[in-house]
Amino acid sequence: MMAAQLAVPSTGGIRERLTDPVRDGLAVAGRNLIALVRVPRLLVFSTIQPLVFVLMFRYVFGGVIGRAIVGVPYVDYLMPGIFVQTAVFGAMNSAIGLATDMQTGLMERFRSLPMARSAVLSGRTLADLARNVFVVALMTGVGFAVGFRLHAGTPAFLAAVLLVLAFGFAMSWIFAVVGLAVGDPETAQAAAFPLLVPLVFASSAFIPVHTMPGWLQAFANHQPVSKSAQAVRDLVLGTPAATDIWQALAWDAGIVAAFAPLGVWLYRRAV
Repeated sequence: MMAAQLAVPSTGGIRERLTDPVRDGLAVAGRNLIALVRVPRLLVFSTIQPLVFVLMFRYVFGGVIGRAIVGVPYVDYLMPGIFVQTAVFGAMNSAIGLATDMQTGLMERFRSLPMARSAVLSGRTLADLARNVFVVALMTGVGFAVGFRLHAGTPAFLAAVLLVLAFGFAMSWIFAVVGLAVGDPETAQAAAFPLLVPLVFASSAFIPVHTMPGWLQAFANHQPVSKSAQAVRDLVLGTPAATDIWQALAWDAGIVAAFAPLGVWLYRRAV
């Protein structure tokens, strides 16, 4: 059924050359989302980890960090970081999913179809983007349940959610490259974890950077998770956000510009 949806090479001109990769990517994204529907435990387990982080930091570490360090109720500082952390950890699914497709031979099947070479990667990252919408919505409900409140109104919060989704989409391209480079799901998961840990925990997602050792602050202040978390936090708390937003978006654009072509190149070599 999916093969019927994929575009046949067209000689109809520029319009077809532009729309065929989009159509093919959406078809592959639909295939990946159907897999989540048929195996719902994949979606359930992807929400357990961020839920544990919310409860742990809110009730275990929140009393220690508190208003004296962050200047606002800690839960309001924490939740923007949780949203960004959730997007980063969710992006790891791109590595595992692509590596699984390579191991099972599905990539060879895709290669035999008349479809855009970029569609396999764009479809995977779009499916992960759709999954992030659900997970961020769930984390928002959990946040409100544990005391999270909006300081700048709903429109600013919706803009913050869009920033989170954009960052998750960009990170999916990094992990797509990881998955294609290693070729099997177990190794993909093992390879992704050393990348995740410093990005997430050596950032401003959970604590202010100024509380870290000086040598670590240099890294934490100039890495994408911190920039995205701070931009989301500015929007939620109603503090000046323009500079942080542009820096976060610049990171997103730079990541996609660097890793999307690399991912397509690796895909061509892998299959």
